Amino acid sequence: MSVNYALKSPRNSPSDFKKERSPKMDKKILIIGYVWPEPNTTAAGGRMLQLIHFFLTQGYGITFASTAAESDFSYDLNSLGVSKKAILLNHSSFDTFIKQLNPNMVLFDRFMTEEQFGWRVVENAPNALRILDTEDLHSLRISRQLAYKKSVPFTEQFWLEQDQTKREIASIYRCDLSLIISLYEMELLKRTIKMDDGLLLHLPIMFDAIDDEKQNNWLQFDQKKDFVCIGNGKHAPNVNAIQTLKRDIWPFIRSDLPNTDLFIYGAYMPESIKQLNKPKEGFHIMGHADNASEVISKARLNLAPLNFGAGIKGKLLRGMLVGTPSITTEIGAEGISENLPWNGVIANDPRSFAKAAVRLYQNEEKWSVARQNGTHIINSFYDKAVLQKKLRDKIERLSRNIKGHRADNFIGAMLLHHTLAGTKFMSKWIAEKNSKP
Repeated sequence: MSVNYALKSPRNSPSDFKKERSPKMDKKILIIGYVWPEPNTTAAGGRMLQLIHFFLTQGYGITFASTAAESDFSYDLNSLGVSKKAILLNHSSFDTFIKQLNPNMVLFDRFMTEEQFGWRVVENAPNALRILDTEDLHSLRISRQLAYKKSVPFTEQFWLEQDQTKREIASIYRCDLSLIISLYEMELLKRTIKMDDGLLLHLPIMFDAIDDEKQNNWLQFDQKKDFVCIGNGKHAPNVNAIQTLKRDIWPFIRSDLPNTDLFIYGAYMPESIKQLNKPKEGFHIMGHADNASEVISKARLNLAPLNFGAGIKGKLLRGMLVGTPSITTEIGAEGISENLPWNGVIANDPRSFAKAAVRLYQNEEKWSVARQNGTHIINSFYDKAVLQKKLRDKIERLSRNIKGHRADNFIGAMLLHHTLAGTKFMSKWIAEKNSKP
Protein backbone atom coordinates (compact mmCIF):
# COMPACT_ATOMS: atom_id res chain seq x y z
CA MET A 1 0.00 0.00 0.00
CA SER A 2 1.18 3.49 -0.80
CA VAL A 3 0.65 4.86 2.68
CA ASN A 4 3.01 6.57 5.12
CA TYR A 5 2.10 5.63 8.67
CA ALA A 6 4.85 7.40 10.55
CA LEU A 7 5.97 10.64 8.95
CA LYS A 8 4.82 13.03 6.24
CA SER A 9 7.85 12.20 4.13
CA PRO A 10 10.38 9.34 4.18
CA ARG A 11 13.30 11.68 4.63
CA ASN A 12 12.25 15.04 5.98
CA SER A 13 11.55 14.63 9.68
CA PRO A 14 14.29 12.65 11.48
CA SER A 15 14.21 15.14 14.34
CA ASP A 16 10.75 13.90 15.24
CA PHE A 17 12.47 10.70 16.34
CA LYS A 18 15.75 12.03 17.70
CA LYS A 19 14.21 14.55 20.05
CA GLU A 20 12.40 11.74 21.91
CA ARG A 21 15.36 9.39 22.20
CA SER A 22 16.85 8.57 25.53
CA PRO A 23 20.54 9.50 25.81
CA LYS A 24 21.27 6.07 27.28
CA MET A 25 22.17 3.58 24.54
CA ASP A 26 23.20 0.59 26.67
CA LYS A 27 20.34 -1.46 25.23
CA LYS A 28 20.83 -2.86 21.74
CA ILE A 29 18.34 -4.34 19.32
CA LEU A 30 19.05 -6.01 16.00
CA ILE A 31 16.21 -5.85 13.49
CA ILE A 32 16.50 -8.35 10.65
CA GLY A 33 14.40 -6.93 7.86
CA TYR A 34 12.82 -8.94 5.08
CA VAL A 35 13.25 -5.74 3.06
CA TRP A 36 14.43 -2.20 3.82
CA PRO A 37 11.47 -0.15 5.13
CA GLU A 38 9.45 1.79 2.55
CA PRO A 39 6.85 3.66 4.64
CA ASN A 40 5.59 5.65 1.65
CA THR A 41 4.83 2.59 -0.46
CA THR A 42 3.84 -0.26 1.87
CA ALA A 43 1.89 -0.74 5.07
CA ALA A 44 4.64 -3.09 6.24
CA GLY A 45 7.21 -0.33 5.82
CA GLY A 46 5.11 2.06 7.86
CA ARG A 47 4.62 -0.55 10.54
CA MET A 48 8.37 -1.19 10.75
CA LEU A 49 9.13 2.50 11.05
CA GLN A 50 6.67 2.72 13.95
CA LEU A 51 8.51 -0.08 15.74
CA ILE A 52 11.85 1.62 15.11
CA HIS A 53 10.40 4.82 16.55
CA PHE A 54 9.22 2.95 19.64
CA PHE A 55 12.60 1.37 20.34
CA LEU A 56 14.38 4.70 19.85
CA THR A 57 12.15 6.30 22.47
CA GLN A 58 12.97 3.42 24.83
CA GLY A 59 16.70 4.14 24.56
CA TYR A 60 17.76 1.28 22.32
CA GLY A 61 20.66 1.48 19.93
CA ILE A 62 19.25 0.02 16.73
CA THR A 63 20.98 -1.94 13.99
CA PHE A 64 18.86 -2.78 10.97
CA ALA A 65 20.15 -5.62 8.79
CA SER A 66 18.75 -7.13 5.61
CA THR A 67 19.72 -9.36 2.72
CA ALA A 68 17.62 -7.25 0.34
CA ALA A 69 18.77 -4.43 -1.89
CA GLU A 70 17.63 -0.90 -1.10
CA SER A 71 15.29 0.95 -3.49
CA ASP A 72 14.55 4.56 -4.32
CA PHE A 73 11.70 4.42 -1.79
CA SER A 74 13.80 3.03 1.10
CA TYR A 75 13.73 5.17 4.23
CA ASP A 76 16.96 6.93 5.22
CA LEU A 77 17.53 5.03 8.47
CA ASN A 78 20.89 6.72 9.04
CA SER A 79 19.07 10.01 9.52
CA LEU A 80 17.52 8.51 12.66
CA GLY A 81 20.83 7.28 14.04
CA VAL A 82 19.98 3.69 13.06
CA SER A 83 22.97 1.63 11.91
CA LYS A 84 22.56 -0.34 8.69
CA LYS A 85 24.13 -3.67 7.84
CA ALA A 86 23.94 -5.72 4.65
CA ILE A 87 23.94 -9.42 5.50
CA LEU A 88 24.19 -12.62 3.47
CA LEU A 89 22.07 -15.75 3.47
CA ASN A 90 23.73 -19.04 4.42
CA HIS A 91 26.98 -17.35 5.35
CA SER A 92 29.03 -17.56 8.55
CA SER A 93 29.78 -13.80 8.41
CA PHE A 94 26.44 -13.26 10.17
CA ASP A 95 27.68 -15.31 13.14
CA THR A 96 30.70 -13.04 13.59
CA PHE A 97 28.55 -9.94 13.13
CA ILE A 98 25.95 -10.83 15.76
CA LYS A 99 28.55 -12.02 18.28
CA GLN A 100 30.29 -8.66 18.05
CA LEU A 101 27.01 -6.74 18.24
CA ASN A 102 25.77 -8.82 21.21
CA PRO A 103 22.19 -7.45 21.13
CA ASN A 104 19.75 -7.61 24.03
CA MET A 105 16.95 -8.23 21.58
CA VAL A 106 16.44 -9.45 18.01
CA LEU A 107 13.34 -8.54 16.02
CA PHE A 108 12.54 -10.70 13.00
CA ASP A 109 10.59 -8.94 10.25
CA ARG A 110 8.19 -11.68 9.11
CA PHE A 111 8.62 -15.38 9.71
CA MET A 112 10.86 -15.94 6.69
CA THR A 113 13.72 -14.03 8.32
CA GLU A 114 13.33 -16.09 11.48
CA GLU A 115 13.59 -19.26 9.40
CA GLN A 116 16.76 -17.98 7.77
CA PHE A 117 18.55 -16.46 10.76
CA GLY A 118 16.78 -17.66 13.90
CA TRP A 119 19.07 -20.61 14.54
CA ARG A 120 22.14 -18.42 14.11
CA VAL A 121 20.72 -15.98 16.66
CA VAL A 122 20.09 -18.82 19.13
CA GLU A 123 23.65 -20.10 18.73
CA ASN A 124 25.48 -16.76 18.80
CA ALA A 125 23.24 -14.54 20.96
CA PRO A 126 21.39 -17.05 23.14
CA ASN A 127 20.35 -14.52 25.78
CA ALA A 128 18.78 -12.08 23.34
CA LEU A 129 15.00 -11.77 23.51
CA ARG A 130 13.59 -13.01 20.19
CA ILE A 131 10.54 -11.16 18.84
CA LEU A 132 8.70 -11.93 15.61
CA ASP A 133 6.71 -9.18 13.90
CA THR A 134 4.33 -11.18 11.73
CA GLU A 135 2.99 -8.13 9.79
CA ASP A 136 0.07 -10.37 8.92
CA LEU A 137 -0.29 -14.13 8.97
CA HIS A 138 1.29 -14.78 5.57
CA SER A 139 0.00 -18.34 5.56
CA LEU A 140 -3.57 -17.09 6.00
CA ARG A 141 -3.26 -14.65 3.11
CA ILE A 142 -1.62 -17.18 0.80
CA SER A 143 -4.14 -19.91 1.72
CA ARG A 144 -7.04 -17.59 0.96
CA GLN A 145 -5.46 -16.62 -2.34
CA LEU A 146 -5.04 -20.29 -3.24
CA ALA A 147 -8.66 -21.07 -2.36
CA TYR A 148 -9.81 -18.09 -4.41
CA LYS A 149 -7.82 -19.23 -7.46
CA LYS A 150 -9.17 -22.77 -7.12
CA SER A 151 -12.72 -21.46 -6.60
CA VAL A 152 -13.10 -23.56 -3.48
CA PRO A 153 -14.45 -22.40 -0.10
CA PHE A 154 -11.81 -21.23 2.32
CA THR A 155 -11.92 -22.99 5.67
CA GLU A 156 -9.66 -23.03 8.69
CA GLN A 157 -8.92 -26.67 7.94
CA PHE A 158 -7.75 -25.67 4.46
CA TRP A 159 -5.41 -23.16 6.12
CA LEU A 160 -4.06 -25.77 8.54
CA GLU A 161 -3.28 -28.18 5.69
CA GLN A 162 -0.91 -25.79 3.92
CA ASP A 163 2.87 -26.15 4.32
CA GLN A 164 3.19 -22.37 4.70
CA THR A 165 0.97 -22.53 7.76
CA LYS A 166 3.11 -25.15 9.45
CA ARG A 167 6.24 -23.10 8.75
CA GLU A 168 4.74 -19.88 10.11
CA ILE A 169 3.28 -21.45 13.24
CA ALA A 170 6.62 -23.16 13.95
CA SER A 171 8.35 -19.78 13.68
CA ILE A 172 5.93 -18.22 16.15
CA TYR A 173 6.60 -21.02 18.65
CA ARG A 174 10.38 -20.65 18.30
CA CYS A 175 10.24 -16.98 19.27
CA ASP A 176 9.75 -15.56 22.75
CA LEU A 177 7.03 -13.19 21.56
CA SER A 178 5.12 -12.63 18.33
CA LEU A 179 3.39 -9.36 17.47
CA ILE A 180 -0.02 -9.99 15.89
CA ILE A 181 -1.58 -7.13 13.99
CA SER A 182 -5.17 -8.38 13.66
CA LEU A 183 -7.79 -9.12 16.30
CA TYR A 184 -9.06 -11.96 14.11
CA GLU A 185 -5.61 -13.52 13.80
CA MET A 186 -5.15 -13.40 17.58
CA GLU A 187 -8.41 -15.25 18.02
CA LEU A 188 -7.55 -17.73 15.26
CA LEU A 189 -4.20 -18.68 16.80
CA LYS A 190 -5.64 -19.15 20.27
CA ARG A 191 -8.78 -21.01 19.18
CA THR A 192 -7.49 -23.17 16.32
CA ILE A 193 -3.84 -23.72 17.28
CA LYS A 194 -4.51 -23.51 21.04
CA MET A 195 -1.47 -21.25 21.28
CA ASP A 196 -0.47 -19.94 24.69
CA ASP A 197 -1.52 -16.31 25.07
CA GLY A 198 1.86 -15.56 26.64
CA LEU A 199 3.59 -16.04 23.27
CA LEU A 200 1.41 -13.44 21.54
CA LEU A 201 0.74 -9.73 21.75
CA HIS A 202 -1.97 -7.94 19.78
CA LEU A 203 -0.13 -4.90 18.44
CA PRO A 204 -1.81 -3.25 15.44
CA ILE A 205 -0.67 -0.16 13.57
CA MET A 206 -0.41 2.74 16.03
CA PHE A 207 -1.82 6.26 15.65
CA ASP A 208 -2.37 9.34 17.75
CA ALA A 209 -5.97 9.54 18.92
CA ILE A 210 -8.41 11.56 16.80
CA ASP A 211 -9.40 14.62 18.82
CA ASP A 212 -11.83 17.47 18.10
CA GLU A 213 -9.10 19.63 16.59
CA LYS A 214 -8.27 17.00 13.98
CA GLN A 215 -11.93 16.47 13.14
CA ASN A 216 -12.44 20.21 12.71
CA ASN A 217 -9.73 20.20 10.03
CA TRP A 218 -11.43 17.50 7.97
CA LEU A 219 -13.03 18.42 4.66
CA GLN A 220 -16.81 18.28 4.79
CA PHE A 221 -19.18 16.23 2.63
CA ASP A 222 -19.65 18.85 -0.09
CA GLN A 223 -15.90 19.61 -0.14
CA LYS A 224 -15.00 16.02 -1.00
CA LYS A 225 -15.70 14.33 -4.31
CA ASP A 226 -14.97 11.20 -6.31
CA PHE A 227 -13.62 7.83 -5.19
CA VAL A 228 -10.14 6.60 -4.28
CA CYS A 229 -8.47 3.20 -4.07
CA ILE A 230 -4.93 2.69 -2.79
CA GLY A 231 -2.79 -0.42 -2.98
CA ASN A 232 0.82 -1.41 -3.66
CA GLY A 233 1.11 -3.24 -6.97
CA LYS A 234 3.42 -5.91 -5.55
CA HIS A 235 0.65 -7.12 -3.25
CA ALA A 236 -1.59 -9.71 -4.97
CA PRO A 237 -4.79 -8.83 -3.02
CA ASN A 238 -4.48 -5.21 -4.20
CA VAL A 239 -3.97 -6.14 -7.84
CA ASN A 240 -6.98 -8.44 -7.71
CA ALA A 241 -9.08 -5.72 -6.03
CA ILE A 242 -8.23 -3.21 -8.79
CA GLN A 243 -9.16 -5.75 -11.45
CA THR A 244 -12.44 -6.43 -9.64
CA LEU A 245 -13.17 -2.70 -9.52
CA LYS A 246 -12.56 -2.24 -13.23
CA ARG A 247 -14.45 -5.31 -14.38
CA ASP A 248 -17.29 -5.80 -11.92
CA ILE A 249 -17.90 -2.67 -9.83
CA TRP A 250 -16.94 0.62 -11.45
CA PRO A 251 -19.20 0.25 -14.53
CA PHE A 252 -22.26 0.15 -12.22
CA ILE A 253 -21.10 3.07 -10.07
CA ARG A 254 -20.28 5.15 -13.14
CA SER A 255 -23.65 4.45 -14.73
CA ASP A 256 -25.44 5.84 -11.65
CA LEU A 257 -22.91 8.62 -11.00
CA PRO A 258 -21.67 9.60 -14.48
CA ASN A 259 -19.86 12.73 -13.29
CA THR A 260 -17.64 10.95 -10.78
CA ASP A 261 -14.14 9.53 -11.16
CA LEU A 262 -12.14 6.79 -9.47
CA PHE A 263 -8.45 7.45 -8.78
CA ILE A 264 -6.21 4.46 -8.07
CA TYR A 265 -2.84 5.04 -6.42
CA GLY A 266 0.00 2.68 -5.62
CA ALA A 267 3.68 2.09 -6.25
CA TYR A 268 5.01 -0.81 -8.34
CA MET A 269 1.89 -1.21 -10.49
CA PRO A 270 2.30 -4.06 -13.00
CA GLU A 271 1.78 -3.35 -16.68
CA SER A 272 -1.52 -5.26 -16.62
CA ILE A 273 -2.90 -2.68 -14.18
CA LYS A 274 -1.45 0.34 -15.99
CA GLN A 275 -3.30 -0.79 -19.10
CA LEU A 276 -6.61 -0.45 -17.22
CA ASN A 277 -6.23 3.33 -17.20
CA LYS A 278 -9.34 4.67 -18.95
CA PRO A 279 -9.80 8.40 -18.18
CA LYS A 280 -12.81 8.65 -20.50
CA GLU A 281 -14.53 6.05 -18.32
CA GLY A 282 -13.51 7.85 -15.12
CA PHE A 283 -11.03 5.10 -14.23
CA HIS A 284 -7.61 6.62 -13.51
CA ILE A 285 -4.42 4.69 -12.69
CA MET A 286 -2.30 7.33 -10.97
CA GLY A 287 0.77 5.43 -9.73
CA HIS A 288 2.64 6.25 -6.54
CA ALA A 289 1.11 8.88 -4.23
CA ASP A 290 3.67 11.13 -2.55
CA ASN A 291 1.10 11.96 0.13
CA ALA A 292 -1.47 9.20 0.45
CA SER A 293 -3.31 10.91 3.31
CA GLU A 294 -3.94 13.95 1.14
CA VAL A 295 -5.40 12.03 -1.79
CA ILE A 296 -7.61 9.96 0.52
CA SER A 297 -8.75 13.06 2.41
CA LYS A 298 -10.01 14.71 -0.81
CA ALA A 299 -12.11 11.71 -1.87
CA ARG A 300 -15.64 11.25 -0.61
CA LEU A 301 -15.34 7.46 -0.45
CA ASN A 302 -12.48 4.96 -0.11
CA LEU A 303 -13.00 1.69 -2.03
CA ALA A 304 -11.34 -1.63 -1.13
CA PRO A 305 -13.08 -4.68 -2.71
CA LEU A 306 -10.63 -7.27 -1.36
CA ASN A 307 -11.39 -10.88 -2.24
CA PHE A 308 -8.56 -12.37 -0.17
CA GLY A 309 -5.90 -11.20 2.24
CA ALA A 310 -4.95 -11.14 5.91
CA GLY A 311 -3.85 -8.75 8.64
CA ILE A 312 -5.48 -5.34 8.82
CA LYS A 313 -5.79 -2.88 5.96
CA GLY A 314 -3.84 0.31 6.52
CA LYS A 315 -5.62 2.01 3.63
CA LEU A 316 -8.91 1.75 5.52
CA LEU A 317 -7.41 2.98 8.79
CA ARG A 318 -5.81 5.89 6.94
CA GLY A 319 -9.24 6.78 5.59
CA MET A 320 -10.61 6.89 9.13
CA LEU A 321 -7.80 9.22 10.18
CA VAL A 322 -8.71 11.80 7.53
CA GLY A 323 -12.50 11.46 7.70
CA THR A 324 -13.12 9.41 4.54
CA PRO A 325 -15.57 6.49 4.94
CA SER A 326 -15.05 3.23 3.06
CA ILE A 327 -16.83 0.49 1.20
CA THR A 328 -15.06 -2.83 1.65
CA THR A 329 -15.59 -6.56 2.00
CA GLU A 330 -15.58 -8.79 5.08
CA ILE A 331 -11.94 -9.61 4.29
CA GLY A 332 -11.14 -5.90 4.13
CA ALA A 333 -12.78 -5.13 7.47
CA GLU A 334 -11.56 -8.28 9.21
CA GLY A 335 -9.70 -7.87 12.46
CA ILE A 336 -10.01 -4.07 12.54
CA SER A 337 -13.00 -3.12 14.65
CA GLU A 338 -14.31 -6.19 16.49
CA ASN A 339 -18.03 -5.50 16.99
CA LEU A 340 -18.00 -1.72 16.55
CA PRO A 341 -20.09 -0.24 13.69
CA TRP A 342 -18.08 -0.02 10.47
CA ASN A 343 -16.73 3.17 8.94
CA GLY A 344 -19.05 2.86 5.93
CA VAL A 345 -20.49 -0.32 4.41
CA ILE A 346 -19.30 -3.94 4.18
CA ALA A 347 -20.44 -5.71 1.00
CA ASN A 348 -19.02 -8.87 -0.53
CA ASP A 349 -20.54 -9.28 -4.00
CA PRO A 350 -19.79 -6.68 -6.71
CA ARG A 351 -23.37 -5.52 -7.31
CA SER A 352 -24.04 -4.97 -3.61
CA PHE A 353 -20.68 -3.22 -3.31
CA ALA A 354 -21.50 -0.85 -6.17
CA LYS A 355 -25.01 -0.09 -4.84
CA ALA A 356 -23.62 0.62 -1.36
CA ALA A 357 -21.02 2.98 -2.82
CA VAL A 358 -23.64 4.92 -4.78
CA ARG A 359 -26.01 5.21 -1.82
CA LEU A 360 -23.36 6.34 0.66
CA TYR A 361 -21.84 8.76 -1.85
CA GLN A 362 -25.22 10.54 -2.09
CA ASN A 363 -26.39 10.38 1.54
CA GLU A 364 -24.68 13.03 3.67
CA GLU A 365 -26.37 11.95 6.90
CA LYS A 366 -25.27 8.31 6.70
CA TRP A 367 -21.87 9.40 5.42
CA SER A 368 -21.36 11.61 8.50
CA VAL A 369 -22.33 8.77 10.83
CA ALA A 370 -19.89 6.47 9.02
CA ARG A 371 -16.91 8.72 9.57
CA GLN A 372 -17.76 9.15 13.23
CA ASN A 373 -17.72 5.35 13.43
CA GLY A 374 -14.17 5.52 12.08
CA THR A 375 -13.14 7.92 14.83
CA HIS A 376 -14.51 5.52 17.43
CA ILE A 377 -12.61 2.59 15.89
CA ILE A 378 -9.26 4.44 15.83
CA ASN A 379 -9.60 5.73 19.38
CA SER A 380 -10.73 2.34 20.72
CA PHE A 381 -8.08 0.07 19.18
CA TYR A 382 -5.20 2.09 17.68
CA ASP A 383 -4.21 4.67 20.30
CA LYS A 384 -0.42 4.87 20.10
CA ALA A 385 0.09 5.78 23.75
CA VAL A 386 -1.91 2.77 24.94
CA LEU A 387 -0.30 0.32 22.53
CA GLN A 388 3.28 1.47 23.19
CA LYS A 389 2.76 1.04 26.93
CA LYS A 390 1.40 -2.47 26.33
CA LEU A 391 4.47 -3.39 24.27
CA ARG A 392 6.89 -1.84 26.77
CA ASP A 393 5.29 -3.67 29.72
CA LYS A 394 5.33 -7.00 27.86
CA ILE A 395 9.01 -6.70 26.98
CA GLU A 396 9.91 -5.77 30.55
CA ARG A 397 8.05 -8.79 31.95
CA LEU A 398 9.68 -11.16 29.49
CA SER A 399 13.14 -9.73 30.09
CA ARG A 400 12.83 -10.26 33.84
CA ASN A 401 11.90 -13.94 33.46
CA ILE A 402 13.15 -15.10 30.07
CA LYS A 403 14.41 -18.46 31.38
CA GLY A 404 11.08 -19.28 32.98
CA HIS A 405 9.20 -18.12 29.91
CA ARG A 406 11.25 -20.37 27.64
CA ALA A 407 10.93 -23.29 30.04
CA ASP A 408 7.14 -23.02 29.75
CA ASN A 409 7.33 -23.13 25.94
CA PHE A 410 8.22 -26.80 25.40
CA ILE A 411 6.88 -26.84 21.85
CA GLY A 412 9.16 -23.94 20.98
CA ALA A 413 12.16 -25.69 22.55
CA MET A 414 11.37 -28.86 20.63
CA LEU A 415 11.10 -27.00 17.34
CA LEU A 416 14.36 -25.17 18.04
CA HIS A 417 16.05 -28.51 18.61
CA HIS A 418 14.89 -29.86 15.27
CA THR A 419 15.68 -26.57 13.52
CA LEU A 420 19.24 -26.64 14.80
CA ALA A 421 19.52 -30.24 13.67
CA GLY A 422 17.96 -29.65 10.26
CA THR A 423 17.97 -26.08 8.99
CA LYS A 424 21.39 -25.42 10.47
CA PHE A 425 23.09 -28.22 8.58
CA MET A 426 21.20 -27.52 5.37
CA SER A 427 22.43 -23.92 5.59
CA LYS A 428 25.97 -25.08 6.27
CA TRP A 429 25.79 -27.44 3.29
CA ILE A 430 24.63 -24.57 1.05
CA ALA A 431 27.42 -22.33 2.37
CA GLU A 432 30.02 -25.02 1.69
CA LYS A 433 28.59 -25.63 -1.78
CA ASN A 434 28.68 -21.89 -2.55
CA SER A 435 32.28 -21.60 -1.40
CA LYS A 436 33.51 -24.05 -4.03
CA PRO A 437 34.50 -22.71 -7.47
